Amino acid sequence: MEYVAIVTALALLEYMWISVRVGAARGKYNVEAPATSGNPIWERHYRVQQNTVEQLVVFLPAVWIFASFGSPVWAAALGLLFVAGRLVYAITYVQDPAKRTVGFGMTFLANVVLVLGSLVQAVRALA
Repeated sequence: MEYVAIVTALALLEYMWISVRVGAARGKYNVEAPATSGNPIWERHYRVQQNTVEQLVVFLPAVWIFASFGSPVWAAALGLLFVAGRLVYAITYVQDPAKRTVGFGMTFLANVVLVLGSLVQAVRALA
């Protein structure tokens, strides 16, 4: 489970990094709080942060359920795919939203496998 804890911490650190980027972009592009619109580049940073929160809501419980009922090693490997996908997504979305597909796909794939794997493993544990 140590690997899952490490991957979880990496995902949370990555989210913190994304949040710091949003704050820095808010200052750089003069988007004063509490505004959630303004400069298009700032809005991209903000959307990356919001989408990452949406994905973390699925990822965090799924990675731990998968690790508990299935394999901690596979859960951690899928968690690394999630973290890498978020990084690719964050960078490419800010550059050009049309290029976000690969990063989003990596994240979504990791989450789908984690959620479905969690469900299958939990149901199997009932038998």
